[in-house]
Amino acid sequence: MNEHSNVVPLRQPDEIDDPLTNVLRSGARQLLAQAVEMEAEAFLAAMNGLKLPDGRDRLVRTAMVQCGRSRRGSAPSKSPG
Repeated sequence: MNEHSNVVPLRQPDEIDDPLTNVLRSGARQLLAQAVEMEAEAFLAAMNGLKLPDGRDRLVRTAMVQCGRSRRGSAPSKSPG
């Protein structure tokens, strides 16, 4: 690049670190988690009557994924806040 360039580097989202942005991100994460939870509940309720040949429920809820772990075997991430 030459010294008269108009190219300006953009800040990455993680570089923004102010209290308001942190509150907004935390709230957005909570809303998203609630929406996913509601979708899962609605799906399981719609599939409630499905049974396996041996009479057990076809779909069951096993366990909640704890905050900070998105995949089996992944390292825990930093908790917001």
